[in-house]
Amino acid sequence: MTTVGKILVIVIMLFAVIFLGISTVVFTTATNWKDATAAQKKKVQELDGKNRDMLSKVDAAKKDLEKAETDNKALLSASETRIKALEDEVKTLNNESTAARSKLEVAQQSANVSLALSDERLKEALKLRDQKSDVEKQANEYKLQQTELNDKIRDLERQTKTLDDNNKDLRDRVARYSTLLRRSGLSDDIRTVKGLESPPPVSGEVSRVDAQNKKIEITIGSDDGLVPGHELFLYRTTPRAEYLGKVQVISVDPDQAVCKVIGTTVQGKKIQEGDIVSSTIRPRS
Repeated sequence: MTTVGKILVIVIMLFAVIFLGISTVVFTTATNWKDATAAQKKKVQELDGKNRDMLSKVDAAKKDLEKAETDNKALLSASETRIKALEDEVKTLNNESTAARSKLEVAQQSANVSLALSDERLKEALKLRDQKSDVEKQANEYKLQQTELNDKIRDLERQTKTLDDNNKDLRDRVARYSTLLRRSGLSDDIRTVKGLESPPPVSGEVSRVDAQNKKIEITIGSDDGLVPGHELFLYRTTPRAEYLGKVQVISVDPDQAVCKVIGTTVQGKKIQEGDIVSSTIRPRS
């Protein structure tokens, strides 16, 4: 039992003795035992209530004491840990101090040797100072060159940005042109576009003509090098050779193609099966 508990037990015993003495005096001196008994019961109840309050306080004090003991133990443990850490730190500092003293002794010895060689070092220092001056001059020149190179780099970066912007603009234009070509029914394949630059030397015949005399089928196609957009000259050889007009390829298959008449034929003549289409035979100017 703790000291506080012992004190509280003694206090309770004192209250009990006082209560017993009061009861004895009242019992020996009272004339109305019934009233005295009622009064004593009331006092007993009051004392019981106070006793319960005191017991509650005792329990609370015990809990506070136990908590305080727990906190003290934790604080003591933390303090011991801190003390051990400080002891380790002091030990480390002592070791470092010993090492520092050893280094200091070595440094002093080195200083003595250095003093003995001071004249020679002074000459070397003067020589190094001259070399340093030369190096500083070179460094200044390098700084100037670096500044110039940085300016060139910034200029190249600006040019690169401009080229990137131009490249992006060209890509956007190519995308728009490709979309426009596809909307117009033309291919955006670069090979097809290149093919338009130099139509191959071909010659074929008309195999079919539509009723409006606006579209024809011919007997040559992509195997012969034709691509949509190529323009061919249209001729008739019988009963006499004559020029009929120009047609443009609008779709191709490996061995045939579909063409549309550009404008109208000469004098509105009807195209017939067997008429000739060619990229090499040009009309006389």
